[in-house]
Amino acid sequence: MGARYREPKLLFLNQHDGTFRNISEQVGPAIQVPQVSRGAAFGDLFNDGRVDIVVENLDGKPMIFRNVGGKKNHWIGFELAGTKSNRLALNARVKAVAGDLVQVDEIRSGGSYLSQSDLRIHFGLGAHDHLDRVEILWPTGKTQTITNLAADRIYAVKEGEGVVPRERLRPVSALHH
Repeated sequence: MGARYREPKLLFLNQHDGTFRNISEQVGPAIQVPQVSRGAAFGDLFNDGRVDIVVENLDGKPMIFRNVGGKKNHWIGFELAGTKSNRLALNARVKAVAGDLVQVDEIRSGGSYLSQSDLRIHFGLGAHDHLDRVEILWPTGKTQTITNLAADRIYAVKEGEGVVPRERLRPVSALHH
């Protein structure tokens, strides 16, 4: 009841106590424009450690919400490539441990209507300037552990090999040079 066809978008901030606060009116006027939006994708579009949002609108162009505000906390990212598992490492589970901070995420396909979020894993580390260890449970069931990784960068990890140069994950063919 009372819903309109065109609606403003909503953005909520995690309060870290099991609740979220609506901050839609604090992030600029673009989010408040009533539109018909259907899909959202999340990822670090600019490789700066901040997760950005792309929203698909039915009428008009998609919108990119670039994350430029907030505290400068540490972060770490992982781009995985399977060798025995599927190449994109879909369904790989990643556990990141930095002191008493423990986080788990999984590489998923899809997530929102006609949208694909970044397949890289992103963890916010707060004040932690390194990751004590990362445990990757590959879809094959094998676990790979990497220790003592500096924060504020994206690591390329190949199944069974560990950290490798990014070019070794998804080589560019000679046709693209």
